Amino acid sequence: YPGVVVPEAAHAPWICVRATWTHGTIAVDDLVFHPGDVLLEYFSPIHWYNVFAVFSPTHELRGWYANVTHPTRFDASTEPPTLAWHDLYLDVVSVPGGTVVLRDEDELDESGLAGADPELYAVIRAAAGDLAGLLAEQAFPFHGAAPGPLSTAEGHG
Repeated sequence: YPGVVVPEAAHAPWICVRATWTHGTIAVDDLVFHPGDVLLEYFSPIHWYNVFAVFSPTHELRGWYANVTHPTRFDASTEPPTLAWHDLYLDVVSVPGGTVVLRDEDELDESGLAGADPELYAVIRAAAGDLAGLLAEQAFPFHGAAPGPLSTAEGHG
């Protein structure tokens, strides 16, 4: 889905994309996405995860949804530029003042990856641990910075 790169919202090697949630209301544990919510999505070409900060249209932080993934591929040569990542089972979800939920461990276990590719399995587990640590510290990209004013050129997610 389209979004707008927000260069000032992230430091290298991170890329921040702002998008508007246009799908229906979806609850993921305690995090609820509503139409019109603003997402600041943080992607990295070297980290094994991405993080979506979800804000209400009035810039109230609703929470975070993080995916354990292969590092993101960004292609600025396409029109429009494209971001792509390959999801790796585990997700981390949290709301301000709430608990951290690690999702889809059953899918990872059922995948057989622990035996088939123990190195990748270890990377996935380590990335989930990194996300939980960053979230506990409220460190970037879990810093809760507001998305700033929205423009009419806003992308949609």
